[in-house]
Amino acid sequence: MLAALALTILASSAAIFVDADPDPTNPGPGDVFIEGQACSISWNPDTTGVWTTMIIQLKTGNNFDMVNLTTVGTVDGTDATKASFSYPCPQVTPYSPIYFYQFSSPASANSVWTGRFTITDTANDIVPAAESTQPDGSAIPWGTGALVNSTSTTTVGTTSAMSATVSALGTPSATSSNASVSTTTASPTSTPSSGSQATGGGLGLAAQSIGWKTALTLSVSALGFALML
Repeated sequence: MLAALALTILASSAAIFVDADPDPTNPGPGDVFIEGQACSISWNPDTTGVWTTMIIQLKTGNNFDMVNLTTVGTVDGTDATKASFSYPCPQVTPYSPIYFYQFSSPASANSVWTGRFTITDTANDIVPAAESTQPDGSAIPWGTGALVNSTSTTTVGTTSAMSATVSALGTPSATSSNASVSTTTASPTSTPSSGSQATGGGLGLAAQSIGWKTALTLSVSALGFALML
């Protein structure tokens, strides 16, 4: 009976970590964005009310040594009516499918990521990722980019005050050969969700273990309490 109680608590704790995290849906592998035009981001919102403050950061690098380039915005990750965001694409180097976004929140110990995408000056000026595999051998191309002018990409589009988290369920994935070029006008504000499907993902085992370790600790504590009774 005590074992069953512990397992129930463990399952409930795990469900909290899964359900409380927003789910990035775009951009992803194959997406191409033009410097100075709109870089758009979308996600499935957190339905538990935890991620009221969601920080979106543009990153590069591999899955184990991510390099932060800039914070592009802070939004309410629980608002289903504003589950997308757009800002002016920064100037970067190189023009390669090595960029991705990280979602985090001060209310969570986790982080989630989009798939890798390209920022370039024209759709025809794209070079392959410098590396074909991750440090652990995973066949996910990557590279390390940089901002050409870091002062041009300060935090934009911050919405009303919110409180949130940092959940770790996935790592930015590989790229695809089917490029989708975005040429829309930039708008540094959050916008209604477009309902698009996820194009990139990949589970980050190291990050995911944080949630499981926490859930396991809760279960062990509950089991110890039950034994004292």
